[in-house]
Parts: sequence; structure tokens; C-alpha cells
Amino acid sequence: MNLYEELTNKAIVITGASSGVGRAAAFEFAKYQPALILAARNEETLNEVAHECDRLGATVLVVATDVTDPGSVINLANAANDWAGRIDVWINNAGVLAAGEFGYTPVEVHEQVIRTNLLGYIYGAHAVMPIFKAQQSGVLINNISISGFIPVPYSAGYTASKFGLRGFSEALKAELAVWRDIHVCDLFPAFLDTPGIHHAGNYTNKVLKPAPPVYDPQLVAEAMVQLAVSPRSNKYIGGASLALKISHALFPELTTKLTGFAMRRYFKGAGSLPPTNGNIFNTVDYGMSTNGGFEIPSEPKPYRKYIAGALVAGLAAGIYLLSARNKKLV
Repeated sequence: MNLYEELTNKAIVITGASSGVGRAAAFEFAKYQPALILAARNEETLNEVAHECDRLGATVLVVATDVTDPGSVINLANAANDWAGRIDVWINNAGVLAAGEFGYTPVEVHEQVIRTNLLGYIYGAHAVMPIFKAQQSGVLINNISISGFIPVPYSAGYTASKFGLRGFSEALKAELAVWRDIHVCDLFPAFLDTPGIHHAGNYTNKVLKPAPPVYDPQLVAEAMVQLAVSPRSNKYIGGASLALKISHALFPELTTKLTGFAMRRYFKGAGSLPPTNGNIFNTVDYGMSTNGGFEIPSEPKPYRKYIAGALVAGLAAGIYLLSARNKKLV
């Protein structure tokens, strides 16, 4: 398949394009000279991304957008459609993270996380779907995260948004089954090396780091390009992603308990940090890159499937031993 033929001049909307996966996706798509519409709250940083995309050969429109505001998202869809004459691919990617014990995290923070990560995606789908149906074609890509299957303790609002998002997308796929050329694609990456964790609302009083293994956001960007030309319902990024899903499917209660245990153990050794709202309510002016500076495994790709298999086996063994121990205590 010739990606240049498939993507050149196609109109592609990317939300959350100022940093992390969105920024990486913008650069990856730009190589194929599409019409890119970049959206985020930070217009200054978006212009920097647009300049680099232009250098790579794309034509670019920047639209400052707050995905928690349905009117702002409608404006994005209309601006993109008016400028390019159509929208071929819409990528729901904007997201925020808040960490902290549920009761000590302000309820307005939980609410804003859900507004961004769940309602923001719903607003995006709702704004672009009439355009897709008028065209009788289009690809909607939702960057969900493996947290759509696996709970993240001390991030209850975030987990609620991701579980809800997966359910929303499944319902939408069923509804759109009669539209042969309209596709909804869900991405489930494992933990990524992005600045998102630096931007997080943090009410733990501890330094936050992603759980290993940590993957390069470039993998997600490349997956988005592939889905844009060859849509599929679900795609898992990183061997740990599918391993974690399988673990939760086989041993849901014990896997959940282990995630809580792992987080509490991490907090015991983590450094101290004062509470912060991060980018929950307002954009920030730091860490606006694709990567977050965390360690990424450098193992050759052919061996990743074996590492994923070993992770599944290790999880299963650990869960089995924990289950056996619990039975003895009963």
C-alpha cells in the first residue's frame, strides 16, 4: 500500500496536537503531505507544530480548541470542513490525567477529567459524524489507552472516563455498522513516554512516573497512520497492553487488587512534590514535546511478542499464587 497515494491531500483533524501523541501524530502524518487541522488549547505551541508540519510538506490549519466546550468543537469541525472541503479522518486524542486519593482529589477535578477525556471525545464524534454521513465516508480514531480495560488506582476520574469512552465507542460502532465506509477505530496503548504525566493534576504529594514498560508515542502515531488508510475496530500498542487486558479478563478482581498494591508500593519510595492542578483547567507552557523523558525499552521488535508472553505468564503466575494464598487465609 502506497501511503502517499492514500494520504496526500486528505483532510485530517488531530485534537490534543500540541504535545505527546498528538504532536507525534501531526509530524508522522505530515510526511505524506495531507491537509492537517491541528487543535489544542495552546495556540502558540500549535503554531510551532504547524511550522514543522509545513516544513515536512503538509498544508496546515491551526484551530485553538477546548474540547470540553461543545461549541468550540463544532467550530473546529466547521473550520476544518470549510477550509479543506471535507474531513477524511478525525482523531480524538486530547486528554488529561489527575492522580490522587479519590476523597482528597477535588470533585471539580474529577469532573473536568471526565469532561475532557470522555465528553470531549463524544463532542468530537458528534461534530464530525454529520460530515462523514454527508460524504458517506470517514474514519474516527479514538486514542483510549489500555486504561479502558485496566483500572488506574488513585486516578478514579481518569479510569471512569476511559471505561466510559470504551463503552461509548462500542455503542457507536454498533450504530454505524450499516455505514460501510464510516469507521470507528479504538487505540489501546500501554503506558507511554509522553509529557502528559508531567502535565497531570497531582494530589498525591508524590512524584509521578508511568508504570513500566514505557513505550514511545511514535508507535501510536504510526498506528494512527495505518488506521487512517486501513481501518480496524481495535488496535493494541505495546506488548504489555494486550497482556494487561488478558490478565484482567481472566482474573479481574485479583488484577485490580494488584494494581492498587503496585501503586501503594510505588508511593512509598517516590519523592515528594507539592499538589498541583497541572493542565486540568488551563494549558501549561512546559513539556510541550512528543516525549516525556522516561526510559523506553530498547529491545528489538521481533522479541517484543515473547516479552509480552512472558508478562502474561508472570501476571498469571503471580495472580495464581496470590489467589492460593488468599484461600489459605480463609
